[in-house]
Formats: sequence, C-alpha cells, structure tokens
Amino acid sequence: MPSDKRRRLLLGLAFASPWLLGFALLIGGPILASAVYSLTDFNLFQEPNFVGLANYREMLGDERFWKSLANTAWLTAIGVPLSLVLSLGCAMLLNLPVRGQPLFRAVVYLPTILPIVVTTYVWRWLMNAQYGYVNEVAGWIGLEGPAWLEDPSWTKPAILLMGAWGIGSSSVVYLAALRDVPREYYEAAKVDGAGAWSRFRRITLPMITPVTLFQLVTGVIAYLQIFTQPFLLAQTRLNPTGGGPDDSMLSYSMYLFQNAFVYLKMGYASAMAWVLFVGTLAITAVIVLSARRWVHYGLR
Repeated sequence: MPSDKRRRLLLGLAFASPWLLGFALLIGGPILASAVYSLTDFNLFQEPNFVGLANYREMLGDERFWKSLANTAWLTAIGVPLSLVLSLGCAMLLNLPVRGQPLFRAVVYLPTILPIVVTTYVWRWLMNAQYGYVNEVAGWIGLEGPAWLEDPSWTKPAILLMGAWGIGSSSVVYLAALRDVPREYYEAAKVDGAGAWSRFRRITLPMITPVTLFQLVTGVIAYLQIFTQPFLLAQTRLNPTGGGPDDSMLSYSMYLFQNAFVYLKMGYASAMAWVLFVGTLAITAVIVLSARRWVHYGLR
C-alpha cells in the first residue's frame, strides 16, 4: 500500500478510534460476555458455573417463557401493520394543503418527544376502568368501556392503543416520502383518467415502498424488544414486577429483565437474550430478502 494511502487509513482509524474503542468496551465486550454467561449458571454474586446448553433446554419447559413469547408475537403481528397503516394515513392527512398545516404536524409529532415513562403513567390514568377518560368518552357514544388494565382480554389492546398515540415520528418519515414523489406522475395519471384510488395504488404505494421497508424493519425490531410500556402498565403496589393479569402483558424483554434482576438468573437471561437476537436477526433477514419482490426504487 502506498505511503499516502496508509497515512490516510491510519488517520481515519485515529478519528474513528473513540467510537471503535467505545464499541469494543461497551457493546462488543458485553455481547461476548453474554454469550459465555448463557452457558453458565450465574447469579451475579458467585462464580459462573458452566452448564452447557442447560439454559436453552430449560426454556422448552418454561411456561412463562412461552407466554412472554406469545404475547410479544401477538403485539408484533398486530401492532406493526396497525402502526404502518395509521402512520401512512396520518402522513397523507398532514400532506393536504390546508391552513395551519405546520401546527397540525407539530401536534402529531409532539408525543414522540415526551418521556415514555411519563406518557405511560398518563395512559394508565386515562385507561383506568373507574375514572379514566377513555371509558368516559366511550360512554358519551353509548359504549361500555372495558377494564383495560385488569381484563386479560384487553391488556394487549391497551398497549396497542398507547402505541397508536405515538406514531408521530413514523408519520413524519412517511410525510417526507410522500413529498418526494414527483408531481408529474400524478398529473400524467390524471390525464389518463386514473382516479384517486388508482393513483394511490399504482403511484403512491410503489414509490414509498423503500420507506415502508425501513418502517417495517424498525417497527418489528421495536415491538420484539418492547419493554417500558407493558412493564409500567402492569405494575401494581403488591407486585411491581408482575406481568399483568394472567401474565397477559408479560413481554419477552420483561421476562428477560425479571430473570436477570429479580430472580438473579443471569445465565438464563443471557440465553434468552441470544434467542431474541437470533430470532430478530432471522425475521429481519426474511423481510429484507422478501423486499426484492415488493420494494420498488422507481416506477415500472
């Protein structure tokens, strides 16, 4: 390698060295440590005891593990498509040329900059079965509001309802994609006699599929790792680390946290973390590979 290229390489590595060092110490090191701990019986206070694949075999007979996995899969399967549809619909409304458009966009985006802990406790109050405003508003139109946080059938919809309130960031991303679609395509389609639905299906949707792919991947990863909302919504005075009624709000990350810091089963929690990592990686790979069939980087 010529000396000037070697000098530029060393200079680049020197500038990147703080990040590389931080990654090695704060991310790469703990990742490798968790892989080792997943093969041990470790409670944070004693030396790790090597047990091989015992932690992984224990998952097969752990009912709460499968319950948390089922809850997380349900939230992901319902929450991700719901958030995509709501975000796109909201972005299309925000793209309309109406007076006060900047104000509407700011209002939609505002919930995403609020602390998630604060907003979760606000939603706990709003969805209270006795005095919450959600059920009170439902009563105005003749509907009987459910016990959102006490009925196992409604706890996961309560999480999705709270999630739908925070679609501001994804709506802004979709809004940017909509404004990037060339107006000439719509004008040509109108000349050809295409209606609003036809223009949306044949122009808008194909042109924003790259953004949809991004939203889909990030949404799936976020829901697979969901923790704060169900953790805080499920808290009670008698059981601050529970999973809600009948463990209906016990997400995978919640159960991982409980094993690590409540039951002090750090080896088992590390094994769960690797199962989550491999599962997330596999699902993401399937989505990215399938993108060849439905993601368009230009009209055909």
